[in-house]
Amino acid sequence: MSNWDDLKFVLETARHGGTSGAARALGVNHATVARRISAAETTLGTRLFERLPSGYVPTEAGWEAVRAAEAMQDVERGLSRQIAARDTTIRGALKVTAPELLIARVLSPILADFIAEHPDIDLSLVATNETVNLAQREADVAIRFAKSPPETLVGVRLFEQKGAVFANHALLARDPGGEAVLDWIRFAHWPGPPEAIKALRPNLRTRLTVDDMAAAVGAVRAGIGATRMACFLGDSDPALARVPGLPLFSQVPLWVLTHSDLRQVPRVRVFTRFVTQRLKALQPLFEGACPQDFSASDGEITSNPSALPTA
Repeated sequence: MSNWDDLKFVLETARHGGTSGAARALGVNHATVARRISAAETTLGTRLFERLPSGYVPTEAGWEAVRAAEAMQDVERGLSRQIAARDTTIRGALKVTAPELLIARVLSPILADFIAEHPDIDLSLVATNETVNLAQREADVAIRFAKSPPETLVGVRLFEQKGAVFANHALLARDPGGEAVLDWIRFAHWPGPPEAIKALRPNLRTRLTVDDMAAAVGAVRAGIGATRMACFLGDSDPALARVPGLPLFSQVPLWVLTHSDLRQVPRVRVFTRFVTQRLKALQPLFEGACPQDFSASDGEITSNPSALPTA
């Protein structure tokens, strides 16, 4: 092909099932996508897509082109990682991904301090609960909750976090406990409260079903009911308190990870060391120990610098 770049348009059209989705992914208009696909078909001398009312469907030749484009994309990203690993300066772009609520409650002040200390690092943040592919350079560093990381990633397992049952103060003030009815917020994708909760509070009454933790936190704050959440969320929120008499629950560990090709890049190494130290200072909060060495203001946690580890 005279223009290999046309294969990017073929690849994204196949991934999104049409030119509109491909255009959004590539940051162009759909007419440009259609024109580049036509150019690729002309160059290759064959039709790559069937244009159907439901969208663009790759032909057999189209799938061959998609596989070639994926292979080229893997090579390009691998080269990018290898070149980035040769960088010896503490400057340049650094993309970090982390869950939205972790950013809102914990990471924001840590990132602010890092930016102040390293102004030559151009930090960008991907706030998502979805797994981001570090091998494809969708991010350089991932701060995520996981049982275990993929084999291609390296980093630090910080600690196992704990969860508890939380409600707002008004609900707790009128809750007699025991076998009394307790209004409950249920997660759509969870099977239900653990037996350890139901044994102590057998009369849970579902008042709302949610599919997102941010929605659950908002509903608990509004007094709709109680629910389980990570201790770093509930204990740091002045509007919430634990429902008395209920146990803590183990939740997946927190990791700071990067791709093995990038671990020696100075800006990656400096950032991972910085954020690891600051998060470890908040370990009691994540483990449900209700530490006194942090302050919460408007739901945002700031660690006490005197509590930071020195190594």
